[in-house]
Amino acid sequence: MRCRDVEALWDEIRGECKASLRETVHTHLRACPSCQAMYEQYEGVAYCLSCLPRPEPSCDLAKKVVHHIAALKSKVRSPILLSAVKTPLGRLYVGFTQSRIAYVSLDTGEPLEQVAARAERRLRRAVVPADAPAWLRQTLDVFFSTWRIDDAAVDISQLTPFEQAALRAAARIPPGEVRSYAWVATQIGRPRAARAVGRVMARNPLPFLFPCHRVVDSSGDLHNYFYGREMKAKLLKMEGYRG
Repeated sequence: MRCRDVEALWDEIRGECKASLRETVHTHLRACPSCQAMYEQYEGVAYCLSCLPRPEPSCDLAKKVVHHIAALKSKVRSPILLSAVKTPLGRLYVGFTQSRIAYVSLDTGEPLEQVAARAERRLRRAVVPADAPAWLRQTLDVFFSTWRIDDAAVDISQLTPFEQAALRAAARIPPGEVRSYAWVATQIGRPRAARAVGRVMARNPLPFLFPCHRVVDSSGDLHNYFYGREMKAKLLKMEGYRG
């Protein structure tokens, strides 16, 4: 038996092994001073370890584990629910959570699957079909009669701070009035970001409710709109715009 074979067998020798194997190792140790010295050192360490008390689980560590699991669970967000709702503007696809609206899209004849896929890309969140609850229909009825939306009824938390600020500034434009992209940029403390504001309006996940149609070119031109300039003009006219 070689020295390295003895070293590999030490754990087995301490446990249950055949008497013949134990005797073979001991025979080697009696004839090999270097292995005998190593074996005595190994036995000393093993004995000291066996004398240590069994560790008790840390209460603080257990709490940290529980809190960590809870934090991970909170990050798993439930999917956005998507319903088709009839409105004075036409049929809208509305994405919502339990109590807030997170996505709005005008029905342009696309299959529901394409609308859901576009909403998922914009919100980076799963979207599933569902029936429209009563509170959702009531919220939209109030909006189309007042052209104003309660901030508590909409959810733009998934957007960047800049996007949120730009949309909230647009929501401060009174119905039937317009402001420029530069005006919005100034309102949010970024006077040179008019072009960036334009990109935010173009990617607005809640058109109509956050009225990007009230934001126009500095010359007064209606400028581009996701649903076309005619739709933008129609919306402004419905609100009472006289420009």
